[in-house]
Amino acid sequence: MIDLVKNLAAINRRTKGSVIRELLKLTNKPEMISFAGGLPDPEAFPTKEIAEVAQYVLQNNARAALQYGPTEGLSELKDEIVKMLKEDEGIEAKHENILITTASQQALDIVGRAFIDPSDPILVGIPTYLAGLQVFKAYGAEAIGVGSDEEGIDTKKLEEKLKLLKGEELHYKFIYLVPDFQNPTGTTISEQRRKEIIRLSREYDVAIIEDSPYRHIRFEGKAPSMLYKLDDTNNVISLFTFSKTMAPGLRIGFILGHEKFIRRFTILKQSLDLCSPSFSQLIIAEFMKRGYLKPHVAAVKVNYKAKKDLMLKTLAETMPAGVTWTKPEGGLFLWLSMPAHMDAQELFQKAIDKKVAYVIGSAFHCDNSGKNTMRLNFSYATHEQIVTGITRLAQVIRENM
Repeated sequence: MIDLVKNLAAINRRTKGSVIRELLKLTNKPEMISFAGGLPDPEAFPTKEIAEVAQYVLQNNARAALQYGPTEGLSELKDEIVKMLKEDEGIEAKHENILITTASQQALDIVGRAFIDPSDPILVGIPTYLAGLQVFKAYGAEAIGVGSDEEGIDTKKLEEKLKLLKGEELHYKFIYLVPDFQNPTGTTISEQRRKEIIRLSREYDVAIIEDSPYRHIRFEGKAPSMLYKLDDTNNVISLFTFSKTMAPGLRIGFILGHEKFIRRFTILKQSLDLCSPSFSQLIIAEFMKRGYLKPHVAAVKVNYKAKKDLMLKTLAETMPAGVTWTKPEGGLFLWLSMPAHMDAQELFQKAIDKKVAYVIGSAFHCDNSGKNTMRLNFSYATHEQIVTGITRLAQVIRENM
């Protein structure tokens, strides 16, 4: 038999399996309490409203819903997105600033295709979103990590890295950030640091990729301005998804950016999937047009805040001294740090034996650091599972300290 594997392109060799996807295979058992996936609560899906809207779309616009659509996305959905951006963010956008994508993972892939040549440096937080790292490394990027704290990426360290890269005449391409309730830490970049990031973007002529899947899921506190809103140089490209605010099964997101970027991204998307699902786009557009989205998101926030508060309370009651965690004001995750000598990967199988799962924190670090950390998701598990699962996890940590 001919060995075809040896003929595969370099991108196949650079693409690594997702740690989270591999872990989910182990945790997909009825008796397992999983804090591993970034899954929304299925009980919170707006099933009734989506069924109602889907029926309406099929009865009144079946030809468009079941047909190929324009690569840029359907105007019905873009109309509603333009309204949402103006009402929620004070952003004046046009159809030409928006590209509908097959969820935000495709948006990340398009960004990688558009910007990255093999060995190009990009700047990312330590830690940062695993699937973003995965995509960018597949295209050959060299991820340059920048330290973070409770206010997000450290802008002084970011400037040091940019100054070094510019001095060495390296062709750095962009800064990748998840500014609101970051995956994995749950932290939010402060308003002051956002302004500093915009200044650095201008001074060092570097694009900013603002990945915002969780921004609308804020439970408490005041939202800082979007980087896109603060920018006056057209250097910011923002990525959104309806996976966290409606349902991931619809597989719809969008890119917001200057027309010059959107035109190039649209050409790239033509070679990927021709168009995102028309049926899903029309369902979301009608859902938004009827005013269903905002009350639904409000209910989701109440649900997730209660779960987050319960997880924080249980952590405080059960975890041994020396263990710390973040206290997010929104999103789906929090970040737990054990004493420096401990290794979350070594503990993982012991936690699985106790029927509780998490994601090892080192997977989110481009420099393989963070071995004493883990990401915990609070949106998916039930209240009872949160108490039981955190209690089990605390026992595993205590027994191995």
